Amino acid sequence: MIEPHFELPFFTNLLILLVTAKIFGEVFERFKQPSMIGEIIAGIILGPSLLGLIHRTEDIKVISELGIFLLVIIAGLEINIDDILKSLKGRNIIISIMAFFIPIFGGIAVGYFFEQDIMTTVFIGLCVAITALPVSIRILMDLGKINSEVGQKIISIAIFDDVLALSILGVLLNIKDTDMSAASVVKAGSISLIKLAIFIGLLSVVYLLIKKVLRKGDYIQQSLDKLVGFLKGKEPLFALFFVFVLLFSTFTESLGLHFIVGAFFASMLISDSLIGKENLKAIETTTNNMAMGFLAPVFFAGIGLEFNFLSIDNIALLLAVIAVSYLSKIAGGFIGGTLAGLPKNVSLTLGVGLNARGIMELVIANIAYKNGLINTEVFSILVIMGVLTTLTTPLLLKKAFERLS
Repeated sequence: MIEPHFELPFFTNLLILLVTAKIFGEVFERFKQPSMIGEIIAGIILGPSLLGLIHRTEDIKVISELGIFLLVIIAGLEINIDDILKSLKGRNIIISIMAFFIPIFGGIAVGYFFEQDIMTTVFIGLCVAITALPVSIRILMDLGKINSEVGQKIISIAIFDDVLALSILGVLLNIKDTDMSAASVVKAGSISLIKLAIFIGLLSVVYLLIKKVLRKGDYIQQSLDKLVGFLKGKEPLFALFFVFVLLFSTFTESLGLHFIVGAFFASMLISDSLIGKENLKAIETTTNNMAMGFLAPVFFAGIGLEFNFLSIDNIALLLAVIAVSYLSKIAGGFIGGTLAGLPKNVSLTLGVGLNARGIMELVIANIAYKNGLINTEVFSILVIMGVLTTLTTPLLLKKAFERLS
């Protein structure tokens, strides 16, 4: 595509992009749909697919990176590590495994059938397998089922899926720099798994130390409150939280893993029992304001700028990815639930509830695209899949819950 001779100044581009994204996001919110879909559509309209008014410059990419960082932190703050451990107990582990591995193998099968290269094939599988935890929580809240037994199972399984997907992402990004021969992939994969094990080991040590300290009372919360009271700068609590998250992100990057892996796991360690409900609420509020008010809309609109209808020549691949994303995820939840001894209608509801890809799938697809692991066509196909599954899951889940009544 020929670059335009005239490019608007950066802040003019940013202004147009942000305002248009917020307007479209507001419209979708009013129709009880995630605002991110409206923000993506805003980018598609402004970008090369339609008007060609704005192109994704390096400056916009930097802001998008910050958006990814905050979105992953928000997802991490919504996760309690105890919930992950709960998803691994008893028969729950069967559901979690089936709900992840049936879709990932389904996606890989599609990539293999359409003769995609190995990295593209694996990333199709990974994007099909993931469940967007923040989207699932929002849908369950809108339906008033967040505290139901099925709702809690959906959340715990979604947590397992997101954690596993981000762990695999860290390994895949290390493998990409090899010559892709079997020996090189095995060597790089083994080294990546060792690095990941080191990181999870550190995470486990920190988690156990936190649990040990918590058993002795609210020492950490009291110490944090004293430190925040002593500091005279603005937003000291928020700054301390981000120092903690950035330490983990720096450590994961030094291991050769992606920075979002560290950010995600670090934010998971922060809980109201650790720092107090008021402190956690303050951190969540500030992070959400920064992300949802500015950085996330630019990120999602940026996805729309990268999206290109004209790049999709293989309509059969598009239809296959969409079909396998629905069938394999619903089947994974259904089969897992049935094997775990749950009634069939409950198992089907689980599968339907796990079907929304939304934020996390788009983050992973964006990282894969930025690293040259998937092309524009596959990226655009994965965006369509993420948007469709997110749009249809609320309606399908509502009907599934009605059948349970």
